[in-house]
Amino acid sequence: MLVVITRSIILYGSVLLVIRLMGKRQIGELQPFELVITIMIAEFAAAPIENTDIPLLNGIIPMFTLLFLETLLSFIMLKSEGARKIIDGRPSIIMNKGKLVYKEFRKQRININDLLEHLRIDGYFNLHELEYILIEPDGQLSVLPKSQYQPVTGKDMNIPQETIAIPINLILDGKRNRENMELAKCDD
Repeated sequence: MLVVITRSIILYGSVLLVIRLMGKRQIGELQPFELVITIMIAEFAAAPIENTDIPLLNGIIPMFTLLFLETLLSFIMLKSEGARKIIDGRPSIIMNKGKLVYKEFRKQRININDLLEHLRIDGYFNLHELEYILIEPDGQLSVLPKSQYQPVTGKDMNIPQETIAIPINLILDGKRNRENMELAKCDD
């Protein structure tokens, strides 16, 4: 029993380290290849936990190999637009200049009911108010309302704009955060 607990702790730490090293993008919304890698890492960790006859390294080495491959692939995608198109894909325009592109609906295998549901969730209830709708490579919708339906901004109303700063927490967990205090130019 103690062996299983120890192996679980070691593999949990390894999985956490690998996921963390893969970067913040990995933790956020996953691209299809990132989802596959995450599932594979979980599978490599699960086998040695379930079966104590499998050496621990048989789970750890493949995880770090996948980390290396994912890092290499991310670097290639950073440097090559062609690789990005192949691996990540491109956005698909399903509404262009206020007109639905049914050919793209079929290609993406979605129906109008699915689209309307996602639009309602995002706060858009009338298709006639929209100019463009794109399906991003991660499956999210990007919506551009027609100009007359876009929210009014301070610029539209000729309101003078002030610089907006990011709020800084000066006290975290009941302790002064010296680094943030320096950023905010606060004295002790």
